[in-house]
Amino acid sequence: MRIADPAQKTLVNEVNLLLDTLPLSGARIVELGCGKAEKTRSLAATGLPQEIVALEVDARQHAKNLQIADLPGVRFAQGGAEAIPAADASVDIVLMFKSLHHVPLALMDQALAEIARVLRPGGLAWISEPVYGGNLNEVFRLFHDEKLVREAAFAAVCRAVERGPLRLRQQLFFDTRSHFDDFAAFDARMIQVTHSDHRLSPELYAAVREKFDSFMTPAGATFLTPQRVDLLVRD
Repeated sequence: MRIADPAQKTLVNEVNLLLDTLPLSGARIVELGCGKAEKTRSLAATGLPQEIVALEVDARQHAKNLQIADLPGVRFAQGGAEAIPAADASVDIVLMFKSLHHVPLALMDQALAEIARVLRPGGLAWISEPVYGGNLNEVFRLFHDEKLVREAAFAAVCRAVERGPLRLRQQLFFDTRSHFDDFAAFDARMIQVTHSDHRLSPELYAAVREKFDSFMTPAGATFLTPQRVDLLVRD
C-alpha cells in the first residue's frame, strides 16, 4: 500500500469516480463524517441507494443536517466512526470522505474495526483521504498542519488490512479541483468551520492571507489537490 503517487496526473470529481466504481443500486450505505451532507445529497439524487445513514460527530452541523427535509432516503444521526449505530453485517457500503484523519488517534483502529463489524461479507469501504501535498496544503498547513494525522490515518488502514477481515481491493490516486473566488471564500470554507476551532493570531492570519493571495488570479484561486482512496472489501 502506498500513501501517495506523485506521478499521477488524473483530475476527477470524486463523486463521479465513486459512481463509476461502487455498486450503489439497492445498497444500504453508511457515511461517516457527512459534514454538510453535500456528497450525501449527490449520492441520494441518483436514486440508486436503498438507504443512506449519514453520521456527523459535530453537534452544530448535525443540528443543521436535521433541518434537511428533501432527502427521504437519508437518515441523519450524530456519532463518530468509532461507534457506528448499525447492526453487525448489515451494511453494503461504508463511505468516509476525508474524515478518517479527523478521528482521534486513539480511536482510529476502533473506527476501522467498527467498519469491519457493520459491513456484510463482500461489503465495501471507500476511505478517501487528502494526500499531504499541493498548493492548497501549503496554505492550510500554516494554521492547521495535518501531516501527522494523515499519516496516522493511513497507518490505521494498513493495520486494518494486516489484521483482517478487511482487505485491500484497490487504491485510487487522483487530483480534485478547489476554487475560491477570493480570500473571504477561503476563510469561510477552511478557517471558519464548526468541526475545528481555528483561532489565528492577527500575525498568523495575515501570513495565511499573504500565502493564499500568492495564488490569486483575476478569476480567483484554483487549486489541484492530490487525493487517495483505499477501497477495502470485507471477507
